[in-house]
Amino acid sequence: MTVVMSVPSVADAIQRFVDDALPRSHPIPEIDGLYRMMRDYAQRGGKMIRSKLLIASCIAHGGTFEAALPLAAALEMFQDWVLIHDDIEDESEERRGSPALHRLHGVPLALNAGDALHVYMWQVIHKARVDGAFEEFLEMIHRTAEGQQIDLGWIAANRWDISEQDYLELVQRKTAFYTVVSPLRLGALAASRDPDPRFTQAGLDLGVAFQIRDDWLNLAGSRAVYGKEIGGDLLEGKRTLMLVHLLHHLPDAQRLEVTRILSQPRSDKTPAQIQSILELIRTTGSLEYAQGVADLHAQRGLELLNAALSALPGRDAAQQIIEVSTALATRSA
Repeated sequence: MTVVMSVPSVADAIQRFVDDALPRSHPIPEIDGLYRMMRDYAQRGGKMIRSKLLIASCIAHGGTFEAALPLAAALEMFQDWVLIHDDIEDESEERRGSPALHRLHGVPLALNAGDALHVYMWQVIHKARVDGAFEEFLEMIHRTAEGQQIDLGWIAANRWDISEQDYLELVQRKTAFYTVVSPLRLGALAASRDPDPRFTQAGLDLGVAFQIRDDWLNLAGSRAVYGKEIGGDLLEGKRTLMLVHLLHHLPDAQRLEVTRILSQPRSDKTPAQIQSILELIRTTGSLEYAQGVADLHAQRGLELLNAALSALPGRDAAQQIIEVSTALATRSA
């Protein structure tokens, strides 16, 4: 079976595997509710870019779709339980076009569902019996948790003295490992091949470019394309490269006023305040600056990725990896 990133059958196969890996029903209504909550985010759909990247990597290394499928499903389960927790920590309102799980069921039940889904993810990895996969998932989760801790720590300490290098360190840990580095490496492992060491730096650069683009879309994109509320990062007080750039280019008094607004609880921020900060970001050139940084990382990451993939046997799949990575790292809509 040839993997093509946009073919619905690939997503369907991943969805079916996840569905089969999770318990379906239980006579005790509370447990039955838990099972339904565990499936919720998966049933809402999603692009499955990371899991498809894993499958393409496996085929590029000479492996098969079937060999990659269990780890691809486990990667989707990882993302779903992490998103459940992330939505709680960020006090998000929506996920994939519907209310976040904790908005529907409350924080305690959503948190428990995320914890349970985490355990089922490890069960899938254990049953896959792929050498090195357990350790790769551990590395990915360690780095992701560290990045999330940095992000949440800044918010807890009300820190706004963030440098560009601070932001890049955060993104490399929180986003790049599970978005690019680990999918590429896990695909190689699923094909019983040693991952190319260049995957790590290529993935870090491409992950940085991807996250900057994602943050950019939250401020300058359209809701129809982005899939979440525009300006939500400002409501949540998220530290982005655009905001870092803005704060370093504002006069002291104006910077204090902007950080005062951003430090308020989400419910206390007004649409007019958010709009005023958005306008400052536009007029200060922060959007264009961030795009330039993303372009630099995208170019460097794609050069490394091309070199790492050049000698692999699955040329069509390798080309798909390049095309999808290019689209993710350079997107503007």
